[in-house]
Amino acid sequence: MATAAAKRYARAVFELAQQDGQLEQWARRLERIRELFADPHVAAVLNNPTIATDRREAFVADAPHLFDEEATNLARLLIESGRIDEAPAIEDEFQRLSDEAAGRVRATVTTAIELSAHDRQRVTEQLSTQLKKEVRLTVVVDPRVIGGLRLQYGDHVADATVAARLEQLRRRLASR
Repeated sequence: MATAAAKRYARAVFELAQQDGQLEQWARRLERIRELFADPHVAAVLNNPTIATDRREAFVADAPHLFDEEATNLARLLIESGRIDEAPAIEDEFQRLSDEAAGRVRATVTTAIELSAHDRQRVTEQLSTQLKKEVRLTVVVDPRVIGGLRLQYGDHVADATVAARLEQLRRRLASR
């Protein structure tokens, strides 16, 4: 879940990107920033309070091959404000805003085995029809669900897994 600060940063970047018609470019910039900040060695340097802030910012600014000017400015701002750990949440919230603006929804289906291309397509089409929006589906394989599937989109969860049904049965039996 994105923090209030991550949402503010994402909203500001989204509005700038939308105004300039650069949603895809900003999505790539945010991805590169997240990837750099996720590197444990880089994060150790950028989170180190014994290193002056200007030196930590210079670490990003002095490597022009890493980012363009806009991405460098955002990276420096995140370093200065001590928010490098929020880069993934900022990227996620930016994607959510982009999807919302484009009338898309991201959904995750979790199954015990890999879905065939036909089954993926069928789930995507049925959910798109139901929601009246384009659906971007991510498939997660988790053998713990045993069978069936769990579908998540937005704040909605539809859990039709064998594991969930067994848990419901266990609770019913335990309450008697």
